[in-house]
Amino acid sequence: MESALFGITVTNFVYYYWYEFSRAFFQRTTNKTRLNTIESMAAGALAGSATVMITNPIWVVNTRMTARKEESDDPALPSAEGNTAATEKKRAPNTISTFLKIVREEGFLRLFAGVLPALVLVINPILQYTIFEQLKQLLEKRRKVGATDSFLLGAIGKLAATSITYPYITVKSRAHVASGEGSKEGMTASLKRIVREEGVSGLYGGIGPKVTQSVLTAAFLFAFKDVLYDMTVKARKNLTKKA
Repeated sequence: MESALFGITVTNFVYYYWYEFSRAFFQRTTNKTRLNTIESMAAGALAGSATVMITNPIWVVNTRMTARKEESDDPALPSAEGNTAATEKKRAPNTISTFLKIVREEGFLRLFAGVLPALVLVINPILQYTIFEQLKQLLEKRRKVGATDSFLLGAIGKLAATSITYPYITVKSRAHVASGEGSKEGMTASLKRIVREEGVSGLYGGIGPKVTQSVLTAAFLFAFKDVLYDMTVKARKNLTKKA
C-alpha cells in the first residue's frame, strides 16, 4: 500500500504540474482564457508523457508487490537448535527492498518495463480530462459547478477513458510482472498472444475492480481538488487583506 500511496502522490503532482504548465503556455500563446478540445488534448499529452517517464519505476515496484505470492520457509528444514521449525512466513519485502531487488537481479532498465503501453495510455487522462472539461463547460452555462458535480463528471470521464483503454492497461500490468523471455515481448506481440491464448476477453480481465477503483479515485480527486482550490483562493485573499 505504501508504494501505491507514494505512486499516486507523485503521479498526481507531476501530472497536474505539467498540465497547468502546458495549459498556461497555450493560453499565453493563443491569448485565450479557455482552451479548445485540441489544445486541451495537447496539454494532456505533454503532461501524461512526462508523468509516465518519471513514475513508471514506481508502478513497476507496486505491481510486483501487489502480484507477489506469499512465500514461506521450508518446514522440513531444521532450525538452528536442530529441531524442525514450524512454517514461518518470510518477511514481506518493502518498497525499497523490492526496488533494489529488481535493479540488482534484472537491471535498471527493467524499471521501465511496460513504458510503451504506458505511453499509449497517455490517451487515458487526455480522454478523461477532455470529457470532464467539455461536460463542465456545458454545465457552467446553466449554473455554478459544485463539488458534487465535479465528483459525478470526474466519474463519467474516468469510466469512459478506462473502458476504452483497458487492453493496454492489461498489457502494461503483465509487462511489469513478466520475467525471463516474457519480459522481452513487445506490446503488439503481447496483445496478439493474449487474444490467441485467451480470446478478446483476456484483454479485459479484472476490468470490474479496475474501473471501480479508477472511477472512485478520479471522482474524489476532482471533488476535493475544486474544494481545496476554492479554500486556497479564499485563504490567499484573507492573507492579502491582512497584509
